[in-house]
Amino acid sequence: MKLSKEELEEVQSLNTDYQKKKMMLGDLEIQKAAVLSELGSLKMKFAQNEKKLIDKYGKDSVINLQTGEVSKKK
Repeated sequence: MKLSKEELEEVQSLNTDYQKKKMMLGDLEIQKAAVLSELGSLKMKFAQNEKKLIDKYGKDSVINLQTGEVSKKK
């Protein structure tokens, strides 16, 4: 017994699509890992910058991120 030409083409096409999607998922996981790493790095830089600003302006300061104005917490 043997698949018909159409059956074989359909199962081959489905298998090819399945393999492509698996590869796409792998690529997305690699991209996700890279973004997570970048986020960790940014979080560390933010904490370092925050510490410098606290040292300079005090722990009870609030910074307006649009204007740069520094005020004391109310």
